[in-house]
Amino acid sequence: MLHVSDAIRSTRNEDGGVVLDIEHGTLLRLNSTGALIFEWLREGDSESQIAVKIAEKFGVSQETAVNDLNEFLNALNQHHLLL
Repeated sequence: MLHVSDAIRSTRNEDGGVVLDIEHGTLLRLNSTGALIFEWLREGDSESQIAVKIAEKFGVSQETAVNDLNEFLNALNQHHLLL
């Protein structure tokens, strides 16, 4: 299971969100979907739980949800935001 680093601070509103890595000085802006996924990660949802939520919320196939989620998680990993 993936975890958000303790060095991460984030905020979310209807327009998206902002993620700050206080250890590396990295600031990322997320669109509304990315911010929602990031919130689910912070709440401790597993990748499979998040994929189901994406599929239900956005009316896409489970395969599409998994592929899109993996792409997003890879981007978060590249910025060292996940453990």
